[in-house]
Amino acid sequence: MAAARPALTDADEAARHARTQKRREQLLAAAARLMARDGSEAVSMHAVAAEAQVSVGLIYSYFGGKNDLLLAVIVDVLERFEAEVPRAIAAAGEDPVHRLVAAFRAYCEVIDQRRHAAVLTYRESKGLTAKGLRTIKELELATSEPLRQILNDGIAAELFAPVDTDLVAYNLLLLAHAWALKQWYFQRTLTLDTYVAKQTALTLAALISPRNRRKYAALIAGLNASR
Repeated sequence: MAAARPALTDADEAARHARTQKRREQLLAAAARLMARDGSEAVSMHAVAAEAQVSVGLIYSYFGGKNDLLLAVIVDVLERFEAEVPRAIAAAGEDPVHRLVAAFRAYCEVIDQRRHAAVLTYRESKGLTAKGLRTIKELELATSEPLRQILNDGIAAELFAPVDTDLVAYNLLLLAHAWALKQWYFQRTLTLDTYVAKQTALTLAALISPRNRRKYAALIAGLNASR
């Protein structure tokens, strides 16, 4: 009779999960680089395997095919928003202005970390199935909700002028994505920190009500650009 396998401990399970997650991120990063450079239609699973330095069979153990891989690359950006943005908002305290600043920075930092994938969100989403597109749209609505909530809170506290919160929320998301879409231009003169500070200053200058501008003068002036 074969000897029974030893039961996995919690530490073993955690280590296995960490290895799986790291390998999955490796595959997504490789696919994002190639697809952003060459277009998803021109990229084969063999090319992704070569880029990631793994076997093709390993990729298929994670993803059903190239369409699944493309969807996963795009979803990964949105899932990082879901994880990082609420964490940044919570750490910023209760002030809606500081929460908005922290949220926008978190969006931009995720985009900076996943620039190639962010480009694919715009360029390659047409190649997804109808179900994949619905998934993307639902996640995008969910990940923009924290911005709308902060804006509504700021308006209620009379810190922000009354604005169309949905429009402003999406303006901020587009500004975050612009760091990836037009980085070839912005990186000539700006670091990520200066980009975030200057875009934040422009946004707050338009949003903060006149009687509260002195309180947030440093943010409006973009003086946190050296952070």
